[in-house]
Amino acid sequence: MANSRKKGNPPETPVVPREILEQAKKSLDSDKIRRVSKCVVCGTETAANSAEGLCWVCRRLKISAWHDADVQMNAQE
Repeated sequence: MANSRKKGNPPETPVVPREILEQAKKSLDSDKIRRVSKCVVCGTETAANSAEGLCWVCRRLKISAWHDADVQMNAQE
């Protein structure tokens, strides 16, 4: 069964100027260099939003442990 849709020709002029594309590529490269730090608990790459130096798994476990501790303290009262 043949596909009835035709592929369009690429536009003559680029949608995004080449200068902006180059800036975006450089920005991505600098992000990769910046995120080389390791998790202080398990040694994997740290999460982008972690100020504590934790990977996303260890950060999630820490948040979960805080929640569990709060629930237990409220139950004891």
